[in-house]
Amino acid sequence: MGKFSNCISEVHKSFIEKQHLFFVASAPLAKEGRVNVSPKGLHAFCVINDTQVAYFDTVGSGNETSAHTLENGRITFMFCSFDKVPNILRLYGHAITIVPGSADWETYAEHFNLFPSVRQIIVADIDLVQTSCGYGVPMFDFLGDRDIHFKWAEQKGEEGLAEYIDEKNMVSMDGLPTALGLERGK
Repeated sequence: MGKFSNCISEVHKSFIEKQHLFFVASAPLAKEGRVNVSPKGLHAFCVINDTQVAYFDTVGSGNETSAHTLENGRITFMFCSFDKVPNILRLYGHAITIVPGSADWETYAEHFNLFPSVRQIIVADIDLVQTSCGYGVPMFDFLGDRDIHFKWAEQKGEEGLAEYIDEKNMVSMDGLPTALGLERGK
């Protein structure tokens, strides 16, 4: 049976910190718009306080979360236990995208070990926390983080990453602008 809270407890925070994987969900307002669910890893998530979280977001083939949160702010995070003790934890809230060079960048960047391929930080104010059993989630062993992204980013270099962002990260698949797109006037 699910349990609800209006803030992140120390037990919730401890569970979050043990997970190697989390999922981010967002959606546009338009009913024909696509719901986006993205898996994230690389120890990118941080609980700032009992009602605020953030994660760093690396360059990727799309930028749906930024576009959706720019339009309406809605965001959901999900963490699943894949070890012997089943548990699912969801965080519901409203988010903004912080881009490099913006007024709040240093405030949030200090919470992370950032890589050259980090394009933005997503910061969310959480208004609902839900836990549920997770009995149907299978057990898996964590083998390690992949290094493919870092090799790809190193090969691209700073200029290549900037070009890739300009090509792939300025608008969502539904044509909504992203925070990076607005910052770069696109």
